[in-house]
Amino acid sequence: MENSKSLQLENQICFPLYVIAKEITGLYRPFLDEIGITYPQYLVMMVLWENDGLPVNHIGEKLFLDSGTLTPLLKRLESKGIISRKRKKEDERVVEVFLTEAGKQLQKKACEIPGKIQTTIGIETEDLLHLKETVLKILNKIENK
Repeated sequence: MENSKSLQLENQICFPLYVIAKEITGLYRPFLDEIGITYPQYLVMMVLWENDGLPVNHIGEKLFLDSGTLTPLLKRLESKGIISRKRKKEDERVVEVFLTEAGKQLQKKACEIPGKIQTTIGIETEDLLHLKETVLKILNKIENK
């Protein structure tokens, strides 16, 4: 029992990361409700706003999502008229995802969200960038194991 302190919740890195992810995602909810999408849908849209016309598997790789999770998200976005999915002519096994005009217009509304989140949290840009850098460093080490 000499390592019992290592099992205390306050000594875990996983717990505050879990809580902050949950809380920050919750902060997004009212802003995303205004534009009619969920947080996971917002993540997909950010990928497409950056690179329209990506194959489904590339979106999944960027978001660390498998096709079983991603496909229902894409179907819901498509039913909202925000994206369209098309099979690639050269290889019909590949499905590419494209923004519709409504999806492109949604980006204009979504551009305000990051600033609103930062204002809501009340933290300096420098602190957020430092946190992001540290988290990405940890994620990179985990991925390269």
